Amino acid sequence: MAASRLPSFVRQHLAALRVLTVLTVLTGIAYPLAITGIAQLPGLRDKANGSLVTNTAGQVVGSSKLGQLFTDSDGNPIAKYFQPRPSAAGAGYDPTSTSASNLGPESMVDTLDDPATKDTDESKQSLLTQVCARSKAVGDLEGVNGRRPYCTAGGVGAVLSVFRTAGTTGTITRVVSINEQCPTTPFVATYQGVKVECATFGADYTAGILVPIKGPGKGTDNPVPPDAVTASASGLDPDISPTYAYLQVNRVAKARGLDPTTLHHLVKEHINGRALGFMGEPTVNVLDLNLALDKAAS
Repeated sequence: MAASRLPSFVRQHLAALRVLTVLTVLTGIAYPLAITGIAQLPGLRDKANGSLVTNTAGQVVGSSKLGQLFTDSDGNPIAKYFQPRPSAAGAGYDPTSTSASNLGPESMVDTLDDPATKDTDESKQSLLTQVCARSKAVGDLEGVNGRRPYCTAGGVGAVLSVFRTAGTTGTITRVVSINEQCPTTPFVATYQGVKVECATFGADYTAGILVPIKGPGKGTDNPVPPDAVTASASGLDPDISPTYAYLQVNRVAKARGLDPTTLHHLVKEHINGRALGFMGEPTVNVLDLNLALDKAAS
């Protein structure tokens, strides 16, 4: 007598279980082990393990592929170290929150802080004000002129909201410095004969025409390069331009009591050329440069 066959639904579930087991072994065990083994081959091991960088004591201090902050406990730049470019990833160079600001060239109006909430700062800077503030901060840190076009001396976007009798035409009736919150004194007293007001939280200025004011700052007078005031798309860029590195030489040399010429040569030695000789721009890896600086100083 032939053995009775299992019901079809049981056979289907057993077949599915066998397929699941085989695929689990292949894709969940064999494939990851194979890829891990290949990644540990000479030439691939460093990148696969995170391109970790160690100091002279053998301690892991970071990754050559990820930027990091060189600040004190209060968030201030440490004078004896070269500083990276700004980062929009979390509180700065947070690999779990990699991102860009997603702000474009038309971002000129700041969100003002509500004076009623004194314990929290709810303000939000436009891209223009971010660039202005960063440029001023870098200029103050490095002892150079950080004033940029369309920026106030205080480091915010120099933008006026101009009200006219007929919308975009007619006589000017009111002018507001849209990024300078009261009781701040506006960066200009008058505009075409009309007194300029400071901005008030909650007021509606959308009926006015936005007018950026170029001011005295000139791009040719400002030695602060673009990468010192703009964040990368990932927020994790470990490199800066040679121009920004050279700008920091005098400050770092003074903080360490070293000859600026020595640091100038150190920066030059750490310039990475264009990829394949023609792609991109020369860069300097900030972590590598600071480790070399520590080594040279010791």
